Amino acid sequence: MNPRGRAFVQIVILVGVVGGLILLFPKAYAFAEMAARELRYFWWLVLLLALAGWLIWGFRKRP
Repeated sequence: MNPRGRAFVQIVILVGVVGGLILLFPKAYAFAEMAARELRYFWWLVLLLALAGWLIWGFRKRP
């Protein structure tokens, strides 16, 4: 699989996981909606997403 295809698959999986979590945890969706409205909560959401991205893509072993 080429890098572009792999990146596409990762994005599709990430969107699917986020969608599934929104369906499973409606309070998380309410938090994200509130975060979009109020800036002080928005920064916590940005930090949580950055941590998730680091754990997914940045925390694997380097060759």
